[in-house]
Amino acid sequence: MANQTDTRTWPELATGLYDNLTGRDAEISYEFDNFEVNIPSSTAPDSEHALWKMNGTLRISTRQGESPEA
Repeated sequence: MANQTDTRTWPELATGLYDNLTGRDAEISYEFDNFEVNIPSSTAPDSEHALWKMNGTLRISTRQGESPEA
């Protein structure tokens, strides 16, 4: 198994997801109906939270682009 480290920030999570899906013609679809989640501002135990509300569909797609020619 690949070397794994703990994800500590939202950008690290997004980068890891993108890296794992790129070049695999992957698509993830989530459908939400009155979904609510409290998003922490950090990984600290006393971090503040923001309430996110979601309805509808969220699609994440990746595709590996071609390298520009020199």
